[in-house]
Amino acid sequence: MTSQPPAEFVDLLERPLFAHLATVRPDGGPQSSVMWFDWDGAVLRFTHTSTRQKYRNVAHEPRVAVSIADPDNPYRYLEIRGRVSAVEPDDERASFYRGLQERYGRTYPISDAAVRVILTVIPERYVAVAGGGVVARSDG
Repeated sequence: MTSQPPAEFVDLLERPLFAHLATVRPDGGPQSSVMWFDWDGAVLRFTHTSTRQKYRNVAHEPRVAVSIADPDNPYRYLEIRGRVSAVEPDDERASFYRGLQERYGRTYPISDAAVRVILTVIPERYVAVAGGGVVARSDG
């Protein structure tokens, strides 16, 4: 079941901000990476490769946490807890990745298109923080 983000924090999902995607390593330890993302109003999507540790992490344990800070106010952020519902190959031209490049204003050759995958995360819980305190929670 999915939940909806608090309305006053949706801007953090719609803007081309950096997200910290935390996964669980097979040994139980955490791994966090700064990532580009896409939000379609229901799910978050990330690009990655099938040759890196994060790919192995989500294959082993699909639960993830995502944190997106407001660059204009570092005391305002949104935490999303959910699970990776799909890992699909990007097409041969890495079209999803290219779309993220355009969203973030950074276009360059994609040398690893053959191993690019799209990680789809279904949010299950949102925690919105402002001024150092929780201002909204949304559970599925």
